[in-house]
Amino acid sequence: MSYVAVHAEAVSGAPAERVFDVLTDWPRHAEWMPFTSAEGGDKAGDELRARTGIGPVGFLDTMIITDWRDGRRVAVRHTGRVVRGEAWFEVVPEGSGSRIIWAERVDLPLGPLGRAGWLAAGPVVRAFMTLGLRRLAALSQA
Repeated sequence: MSYVAVHAEAVSGAPAERVFDVLTDWPRHAEWMPFTSAEGGDKAGDELRARTGIGPVGFLDTMIITDWRDGRRVAVRHTGRVVRGEAWFEVVPEGSGSRIIWAERVDLPLGPLGRAGWLAAGPVVRAFMTLGLRRLAALSQA
């Protein structure tokens, strides 16, 4: 298996608990993450389902929550056909606000061809992650 790692961070003026509440309000996911809607549970062992795409073109990303620390951290294992691997969000208090960290460790399909594709796709993925976290930070302050 060929894995790649990518992460993004953003700072919010909102307290960590508030950011975490918005982050894990899965039906609100589309408000901050471009091209993605989500639904799911709120504890380890629960399933999450996220659809990423535009119109009829997209894919379903199924996940199992592997770690849930209320107000601070949620981790998942991607179990879908397109995305496989692990990811986590952590919200860390920082002064009167917080820092939001999102990390992904994804299993690339297609061996060397998948790794070559990641060279082009990786920066785009990170840019969308950063954009999403900045939008989450702003939404949490509203």
